Amino acid sequence: MPVELLTLAIAALMAIVVAAVLSRRTGIATPLVLLVVGIVFSVIPATPDFELEPDWILIGALPPLLYATAVQVPVVDLRRSFGMITWLSVTLVIVSALAVGAVVHLIAPDVSFAAGVALGAVVSPTDAVAATAIGKRLGLPHRLMTVLEGESLVNDASALVVLRTALLAITAGFSLGDAVFDFARAVVLAIVIGFVVGHATVWLRSKLDDPVLMTAVSFIVPFLAFLPAEEAEASGVVAVVVAGLVTGHHGARKFSARERLTERTNWLTLQFLVENGVFLLMGLQLEALLRDLDESNSTVPEVLGVSAVVFVLLLVLRVGFVGVQVLSARRQQPRLDAMRERLDQISTRVDTMTEEGGRRTESERGQQRLSMYRRRVQRGKADVDYQESEPITARGGAVLSWAGMRGVVTLAAALTIGPEVEERTLLITVAFVVAVASLLLYGGTLPLLIRWLGVTGTDPTKQRDEVVDLFGDITSTAVTALGPLDAIVIDGQKIDPAVAEQSLSWLDRIEERRADATPDELTHATQQMLLHREFISLMRDALHEERAIGAYSTGALTLASSMIDAQELRMERGAPPT
Repeated sequence: MPVELLTLAIAALMAIVVAAVLSRRTGIATPLVLLVVGIVFSVIPATPDFELEPDWILIGALPPLLYATAVQVPVVDLRRSFGMITWLSVTLVIVSALAVGAVVHLIAPDVSFAAGVALGAVVSPTDAVAATAIGKRLGLPHRLMTVLEGESLVNDASALVVLRTALLAITAGFSLGDAVFDFARAVVLAIVIGFVVGHATVWLRSKLDDPVLMTAVSFIVPFLAFLPAEEAEASGVVAVVVAGLVTGHHGARKFSARERLTERTNWLTLQFLVENGVFLLMGLQLEALLRDLDESNSTVPEVLGVSAVVFVLLLVLRVGFVGVQVLSARRQQPRLDAMRERLDQISTRVDTMTEEGGRRTESERGQQRLSMYRRRVQRGKADVDYQESEPITARGGAVLSWAGMRGVVTLAAALTIGPEVEERTLLITVAFVVAVASLLLYGGTLPLLIRWLGVTGTDPTKQRDEVVDLFGDITSTAVTALGPLDAIVIDGQKIDPAVAEQSLSWLDRIEERRADATPDELTHATQQMLLHREFISLMRDALHEERAIGAYSTGALTLASSMIDAQELRMERGAPPT
């Protein structure tokens, strides 16, 4: 038996790799290829039975996948799209579950309303794996990618809480007050647990000067957040997401470039295998589901009919909810203008206080307060600029509406419906059909829709110019923070005068060339400038500050961080600055 399992595991890995290669050559998302491969193999008699255990997905695969995504999502971007993400991941999930419950109960009276809501809960959360893979390949605007990823991070939690409530209503009755309280309690407690786990593990990992040990600890972080939250009857999914966001936000400053590169490489490999493996496993469930359906009172036409109704209903609801956000975005300009005017007034008041001086502004506490106000104004103006430069347009809304793919979490959640629920087989099979249909239809046509609508991201030339400006800002900030080079003390000793003179010469050349430097020249000059570890640290602090303010795009910030990391790694290898 172990040899058979090992053989099957090797075959699955080979299938995943081959599917990824085919995906790159054909443009079809890897999850879709693996789903079809799984479906084909499931109907071959020689293929062994694969019975999907819900815990494999909900406990084994979901936490690390959510964590891997959350670590990469900038907190600033989530905050700016928080309203739309919450609208789609919480409100839409709840409304979809209730609507599906009512409609399914209407067309299939044998299915109770509570059981219908349970079905609605499992088919309501979207899976952004295929959509984001397509979006990254075709260059979707960053804000659309943020909404898709943010929605998929939260909607699993909403759906699982609704599912738990629906199943409880089937066996023990329903109370609206208790349901609302349980939902709020689950979310708040999960946020606290995730926040604590995230900060604690970041602190622990910052003390480990070994990328291998740090990466090993990172593999257990999702479960350190998920399992205690579930034991406390909170949302393990929310706890994992919060822990991932905390880690991603603070890791850029706390961890070295070598540590982050090692962790990122290992996590990308793990995410690739698990993410695609679950779609292969999902496809392999078809034969078992058909067998269970044959042994039940339901028929294939009944399943297909209910599935079609549910599929169309989910699409209509998603289009409607996205449309509300698009209309809201069109009407927000007066609010943005008012916000900008208010920020200008605050900025003017701060400048006046600075010019007038006095005890309130000259003291250390007063200076800190003024600095805090300036930062808030900068962040507020950056938020306004972001909303104006990256609005959710009608074309972007169409892409979001058509990106409502369901994934393996839908099937795994459906399998948690117990045998005490009448028409259990019908509900599970409908969930499978809806998920597969959404993946094949939306995933297969989304690239065509994106090209047809002409939805594109940031122009490469514009981003290069933005990186030049960003490096100019963080260079100036770092030089100011570094102070006179001939007075710097490193490890208790003043630096050699020759080193100080050479560094000053480099900095002077950079200042002279920055205004008309090309991206390649800027990179080369920056690498020269990063001779000392102290300067790299100051550059990274300045970059973190710019990330917190949000005046520059995530793409520019990521590219700048990668360039600084490259120089830091070069120094660690003992290579001279270039």
